[in-house]
Amino acid sequence: MATDHIRYDVLARDALRGVLKHVLADAAEHGLPGEHHFYITFVSKAEGVKISPRLLSQYPQEMTVILQHQFWDLVVTEDRFEVGLSFNGIPERLVIPFSAIKSFFDPSVQFGLQFEPVDEPAAAAETPAEALPVAAAPEAPAEASDEPVKQGEGAEVVRLDRFRKK
Repeated sequence: MATDHIRYDVLARDALRGVLKHVLADAAEHGLPGEHHFYITFVSKAEGVKISPRLLSQYPQEMTVILQHQFWDLVVTEDRFEVGLSFNGIPERLVIPFSAIKSFFDPSVQFGLQFEPVDEPAAAAETPAEALPVAAAPEAPAEASDEPVKQGEGAEVVRLDRFRKK
């Protein structure tokens, strides 16, 4: 097999991360249009991730956040996004590098992307990283409840709907 000196895998991954960056930047500037909302799963201990020790102890491997109704101060930079969210009534500021993101999903239009997280630049050069479109929607909770919904090994989806004033 020929050696890929161009690194198409890296180019494709970066291009798809660019889609994610563009979508988040648009949401930061204009808000979420229509019924769009985002499930974003990231590696909790990846380089550059900043979450509180409390959240890190609850989600030691990975964490899924939902950007839908109650988030604030969404800031998107070249290499990361920052957002304010509330967990059990406690406001938190999360800093999430794009390289730490494992998946992005917008259930309103059944669009998703799945990424191999990149911990360090050296790892990217040694291990092919792929970004693949997600064909099926992740299991979404049927209704809002006060209990987090388990999403695979070590991850939970925290329903932000439960924090909405009713």
